[in-house]
Amino acid sequence: MTLTLIDRTRRTDHATDQGAGQGVTPEAAPETPPAQAPDPAPRPAAGREADGLAVASFVLGLVGLLAFNLLLGPTAIVMALLALARRTRRPGRAYLGLALGVADLVVLAVLVTVNGTVAWNLGA
Repeated sequence: MTLTLIDRTRRTDHATDQGAGQGVTPEAAPETPPAQAPDPAPRPAAGREADGLAVASFVLGLVGLLAFNLLLGPTAIVMALLALARRTRRPGRAYLGLALGVADLVVLAVLVTVNGTVAWNLGA
């Protein structure tokens, strides 16, 4: 929007400078009011989005303790860090999601060390 206003001003000044030699005064140049930009669509509050990230991080970290910890652990960590960076109103859940995501990776490391494989074995 600012660029558009600057361009209109330059064109008007340029036309006025050219018209000055031809007897056209700046007052005679037509004046157009600056165009009003339409209001942008309302965006959801950043706090609500960050709160959702914090809750999702917690849930993914919790589920990751039981299954898919290779995928859900890092995802929970990233979502928790994003929620904290966006200043969530639920920092406790974000920190808990971060801790659970790290715990997912620790569980994975223990399972890999004990079994020598990434697969789970719940039965006998």
